Amino acid sequence: MLPSLFIAHGSPLLAIENNEYTKFLTKLGQTLPKPKAVILFSAHWESKIQKVSNVDQYRTIYDFGGFDEALYRIEYPAKGDNQIAKEIEDLFTNNGVSFASETQRGLDHGAWIVLRLLYPNADIPVISMSVNSNLTPEEQYKIGKALSVLRANDILIIASGGTVHNLAALKWSDNGQVDSWALEFDDWLAHHLDKWDLPSLFKYDSLAPNAEFAVPPYGKEHFIPIFYAMGAADNHQKATLLHRSFRYGNLSHSVWQFE
Repeated sequence: MLPSLFIAHGSPLLAIENNEYTKFLTKLGQTLPKPKAVILFSAHWESKIQKVSNVDQYRTIYDFGGFDEALYRIEYPAKGDNQIAKEIEDLFTNNGVSFASETQRGLDHGAWIVLRLLYPNADIPVISMSVNSNLTPEEQYKIGKALSVLRANDILIIASGGTVHNLAALKWSDNGQVDSWALEFDDWLAHHLDKWDLPSLFKYDSLAPNAEFAVPPYGKEHFIPIFYAMGAADNHQKATLLHRSFRYGNLSHSVWQFE
């Protein structure tokens, strides 16, 4: 059975950089068994109702500005899978999850940057999924849990975001130093993920140190994908930190495996 993963997508620059983190993601894609398809929840696709992509061919969305021109020439021509999209919709129906089918939207950079590093040939079908930061963590977890049975069918579930994501606090002239508040929050998170302590994790905003900086209201959508990924592994409830590094003073590059 494939795990579910929470993967930080970092800055769009990862698409053209060669560093510790990009090398890790490339190796991860080579190490994991090749999936039949990937279901990907992206922090950069928010909607009030759960959206399920049902497309034949994705276009590449450049939902960022002011970066190197080379980024806007990258394409990731992934295909969808109508049958798996229908399976997802049936599971949501059976588990009381409201949803809507999306037949037009392409892949945002929260999706294609991660996918391109893992599977550069774009030869694995993708079902893109939205997230909703207005839901409670319990509700987000429930959505992921509804899909957990798909992991036994060689389908990889990925949630793309970032455990510490505060654009206002980034230090673009990176000197390698990591802000203590970011480390304290991420250490708290790791401790409670390791114990699968859902009561504490669901109240991270009031219990975790420096939560207001690590997960500011305008950046909440980057943190909450972790609950979708956790829910997809509710049957065993095992969390493993595969990678952690930081850029720009506090932007986390964390990869969590749930199984």
